[in-house]
Amino acid sequence: MPELNDFYNKGFGWICRQCERELEPAAEKPRKHSRLLREGEAESKQPELSNLALAKWADPAHRILVCPRCGISELADKS
Repeated sequence: MPELNDFYNKGFGWICRQCERELEPAAEKPRKHSRLLREGEAESKQPELSNLALAKWADPAHRILVCPRCGISELADKS
C-alpha cells in the first residue's frame, strides 16, 4: 500500500486524516446500539456510519481518493 499525505489505510478502507482529527471528540460519545444494528441493512434512509472520514474512489480506475466530508483528494496510484 502506498504512503499518502492526506489518507491512511489500516486494512478496512482509506481514512481522511484531517476529518478523523476533527471528528475524534465526537467519536468518544457512548452508543446505545451495536455497530451491526446501526450499519447493517439499515431501514432508515439516513444510516449513520461508524467512521464519517471514510474516503471513496473518485474514478473507476481506483487511482484517486476523495473524502466525501471535506472534499480533499489525492492520487493514490503513485507508480
